[in-house]
Amino acid sequence: MELFELFKALILGFVEGMTEFAPISSTGHLIIVDDMWLKTSEFLGKYSANTFKIVIQLGSIMAVVVVFWKRLFSLVGLYQLKESKPGSQLKLSHVIVGLIPAGVLGLLFEDYIDEHLFSIDTVLIGLVIGAFLMIAADKLGPKVPKTKTLDQITYKQAFSVGLVQCFSLWPGFSRSGATISGGVLLGMNHRTAADFTFIMAVPIMFGASFLSLLKNWEYVEPDHLSFYIVGFVSAFVFALISIKFFLKLIDRVKLTPFAIYRLVLAAVLFFIIYM
Repeated sequence: MELFELFKALILGFVEGMTEFAPISSTGHLIIVDDMWLKTSEFLGKYSANTFKIVIQLGSIMAVVVVFWKRLFSLVGLYQLKESKPGSQLKLSHVIVGLIPAGVLGLLFEDYIDEHLFSIDTVLIGLVIGAFLMIAADKLGPKVPKTKTLDQITYKQAFSVGLVQCFSLWPGFSRSGATISGGVLLGMNHRTAADFTFIMAVPIMFGASFLSLLKNWEYVEPDHLSFYIVGFVSAFVFALISIKFFLKLIDRVKLTPFAIYRLVLAAVLFFIIYM
């Protein structure tokens, strides 16, 4: 594996890590950077390139595990968090309820989505519509949110956020953009909605990545191992930085600045492609 090719793995890991949990669509950015610029499929092959994207996504999700390990371990009974009231703690059942809608739709339409929706055109649509949802959340969400911590989330809120998460199956829409917006509209403050988004991301992304790896395992070639490793480590490191920065920022700046970025990005892409 040549040094320049490993540099491409580093760049794609950076893009994945910095965008996976910000509400700007990691899938959209990877399609843009890889399909329009780096073109890794030309030397990896189409299916091996898709497998690589699964591997770097696993790197990003491992960063969430590191940041939220206490909360995640508490959900499965391996760690005891301090509770203000007995029984008030967020439960694994809340997360499962939130995962059901997108999980069911994802299983039903996975092949269709992979075959027909991963393109620049669909990303442009997702970027724009997702941006408007985020602006709507900032404008229409309650001025004084009632749900200020994870432990105040109800099952109704968890399921409703799960319904909104279904929009993220459309490439370019952004899982975090959809779920944080949904949480804010349902009465959560921005930080709580972001925390719940990241916690829900762990099982759904691990599950989706595991199934995709099983499907594409035959395309994992030993010659590409160093490429996968560089991408994985890069995605993990930059996702760790991105998550910590984003969580400190989200309650102050809200969603609108990210929405504006998405609209500007969509406009630039449209101009490059169609003008």
